[in-house]
Amino acid sequence: MKWEKLKPPEPEDPMCCCECDADQCGCCCEDLDEACSRWLKGGNPQKHGCQSPVVGAVIDRLELSLLPALVLLPLLLRVAALHYLLGILILTALPSMVLWYYYATHRKKRRTLFFLTLALYSLVYMYYLFITEILPRGGVSRLQVSTVTTGMILTIVCLINTKRGPGFVRVSPSQEPHKDSDHLNGSDCAAASASTRAVASQTEVLTAKGSSRCPVCNMTRPPRAGHCGTCGSCVQRLDHHCIWINSCVGQANHRSFLLTLLVFLLTSLYGIGLVLGSLCPRQHLITALFYCPGVYNHYSTALCFTCVWYSSIVTGGLLHILVLQVINISYNVTEREAQLALRNQTGQSRLYGLVIDTGRYSRGFYQNWVEFLTMAAGTSAGPRSGLTDLV
Repeated sequence: MKWEKLKPPEPEDPMCCCECDADQCGCCCEDLDEACSRWLKGGNPQKHGCQSPVVGAVIDRLELSLLPALVLLPLLLRVAALHYLLGILILTALPSMVLWYYYATHRKKRRTLFFLTLALYSLVYMYYLFITEILPRGGVSRLQVSTVTTGMILTIVCLINTKRGPGFVRVSPSQEPHKDSDHLNGSDCAAASASTRAVASQTEVLTAKGSSRCPVCNMTRPPRAGHCGTCGSCVQRLDHHCIWINSCVGQANHRSFLLTLLVFLLTSLYGIGLVLGSLCPRQHLITALFYCPGVYNHYSTALCFTCVWYSSIVTGGLLHILVLQVINISYNVTEREAQLALRNQTGQSRLYGLVIDTGRYSRGFYQNWVEFLTMAAGTSAGPRSGLTDLV
């Protein structure tokens, strides 16, 4: 089997196969082609013997990057609780380390479970400390505990619903290649060529209506769909690839992604308020976050106070994402469309640069939200659905 290089990107979507700028991309597309060719020829050096497909899928998805999230996070938080100077140092360095790892993985365009594991483990660990450290101190009613527990469960349920799929673009039967073309006779070849011309004319009509053809997947995709270089598939109404859920955000899961952010933020803010009210009952919540007398006299209270600051940093970052999402929806623009408009200089900056208005799909604030809330879920199944995409 002879591999050919990918076709050049289309003018309206000036990106290479990994959704980067074609002139400034540093990807290794030829190396990937060579590796895929060796794999298709049966030259895979890794053999797991007679293990089951389930065990093989789990082994393939395990990463060494899970260890920092499961081991270093509680260790760093407990060290930060020893002294307030250590707390300042660690809580300042921790976001920098996470951002560095994000840019390292984003540059390589690879999927990673580190951020999803970090988010879930942080949620469970904060709830564990709330039950074991704050609840025995008293001052927290059963209704408040039930509210926090319900919020955590709803967050996980919404996250699972978001992970069901962003809505991958499926290849229509008319676009599938004829695999047995070598065994066709003359009349069948004539019919196949006529069918090919019909498909080509249909593709031109679809392209004229706003659809485009993906040079990587080699299929016609609907309007506002885009190719994700990390997932390796085209997604309907692609917004962005979210590292925190290890999946794309598209037409099928955009609403549930927004709901997950909202439920998590409300639960986190409510839990932070309960913890600060228990540690510093005489202080206002905002004042207690910056000044809580005697909180470092006991290690348990210092640990809870350190976790409050850690939760506040995470909540602030996700609040920023939620605000950007709400603004983009209000202007009916996706994150991918905003980036393309910036590169092509076809959009207008609004709200001090928080949003790029492309002016193509916006129909007013009310109509934009109605369209977002009532849009079809799309196709959630795709080429990566199945056992290996459970996480």
